[in-house]
Amino acid sequence: MSIHAILFDLDGTLHDRAATLRAWLAEHTRQFSLPDTYAPRFLELEDHGYRPKAQVIPQLVQELGLPHHPQTLLDTYAHHVRHAVPMPHAHAVLRELRARGVRTGIVTNGWEDLQRTCADRCGLTDLIDDLVISRAVGLSKPDPAIYRLALNHLGVSAQHTWFVGDSPRNDIAGPQAVGLCAAWLPTTHPLQGKVPDVILRDLRDVLGL
Repeated sequence: MSIHAILFDLDGTLHDRAATLRAWLAEHTRQFSLPDTYAPRFLELEDHGYRPKAQVIPQLVQELGLPHHPQTLLDTYAHHVRHAVPMPHAHAVLRELRARGVRTGIVTNGWEDLQRTCADRCGLTDLIDDLVISRAVGLSKPDPAIYRLALNHLGVSAQHTWFVGDSPRNDIAGPQAVGLCAAWLPTTHPLQGKVPDVILRDLRDVLGL
């Protein structure tokens, strides 16, 4: 297959969200003198970003008997993007794809301001051709319309495009449903019965697609 474009997920794929959260949690726990159990329990409850923090933090306050108002802790979560770092090899892979004439884009769920800031902090914005954010376009993965929108933005067809990401539902099943090939980067959830076209060891394997 001739490859004209590659679409990427952001969090857990081009953005090393796990490293970013670890850095933010270290600062967060120091700021509020939180117990050692706070950070690991936070990561467990938020499930790689799939559970809203507005549910996670009140539960933590209750479970751990914290003296802080949940909203006070929740308000600081927006600052986590200050710690955002790219996934290893992300920059080199995107530069090489551009050198080969392959168009690239990001398709991500999330709030527009946070995800744009995240992409900027990770140094990704100038290395891609397009950025589609769910809250900005009124569509969310795995809605087929969001993948079609990303393809239209790049001016490419599904049969000549790969999707790369970590979510079995959003980055494998969703893209495959509209005719994209899906490459899975195993950084978060297990496959849960989904079958990717390719399993990547790290982002460098994208260059072999």
